[in-house]
Amino acid sequence: MESTGQNPPQRNHTTLVEFLFLGFSDIPNIQEFLFWLFLIIYIIILMGNSLIIIITHVEPSLQNPMYFFLGNFSFLEICYVSVTVPRLLTDLCRQTRNISFVACATQMYFFLVFGATECFILTAMAYDRYVAICSPLLYSIIMNHRLCIQLATGCWVSGIPVHMGFTYLIFSLPFCGPNQLNHFFCDIPPVLTLACGDTLVIEMLIYVIALLVVTIPFILILGSYVRIISTILKLPSATGRRTAFSTCSSHLMVVALFFGSGIITYLRPKSSHSAGMDKFLSLFYTIVTPMFNPMIYCLRNKDFMAALKKLHLKWIVL
Repeated sequence: MESTGQNPPQRNHTTLVEFLFLGFSDIPNIQEFLFWLFLIIYIIILMGNSLIIIITHVEPSLQNPMYFFLGNFSFLEICYVSVTVPRLLTDLCRQTRNISFVACATQMYFFLVFGATECFILTAMAYDRYVAICSPLLYSIIMNHRLCIQLATGCWVSGIPVHMGFTYLIFSLPFCGPNQLNHFFCDIPPVLTLACGDTLVIEMLIYVIALLVVTIPFILILGSYVRIISTILKLPSATGRRTAFSTCSSHLMVVALFFGSGIITYLRPKSSHSAGMDKFLSLFYTIVTPMFNPMIYCLRNKDFMAALKKLHLKWIVL
């Protein structure tokens, strides 16, 4: 972009102090419907994941590494959706949808950190299943309490420094207008479209970080399941094979939903990006997938359903 005065990047950057979410303003007739729809989904997410946290914490039969990571995953899902959905619900109820640079940067930062944490926790859960099925006799030794705590801590903190620097670089770019953000939250692609400086370095960093945070964990998960499926197919008992598959199927479904939508969003070519498709994909991995996760883990897990019935009976007696 050609300069039009002295120090144009600094001047342009300071003239634009906020963004304006367009959200779903192009479909004004269904704003109220969308509000109630997203509110119901948000309540389902909060209740479903809270239930998982409570049951995995209080039920003695679920005190093992698999449910330890599931409890972490459920708490993460609550944090993940709470970064975007409350703001979305607020914007659906009001005419002005402006957000300051600081608030936008904060939302993007926590969204990226929690997204990275989800990738890492799903990888840790895959490793847990790998050890449980491929080395069952050593499972209790390998997946001891100390290792579980270390893995969970690493999952939660690994993305913090990376995305702190990355978010700072994005919002250090000059933004000279317009300030209309054609999205419902501060995601990377729509924010970058408003930058008037050279975004090539940022775009290259997106692929590098996506490789580290998304692609490598996804490959590790696939590698784990290749070994897991190979081991399961060698089991002599059909009942044993069904049991082994049932302990992995829920995790595989969640991995496919989350990584599939995330890879399509961030690793597809820039030329194929469109505002409508970006918003649809974002809705899928920020709202729809977290809503299905508790259902997938609860309804497909016999041990969890048994613990839920047991807890329900206790409440009835009390």
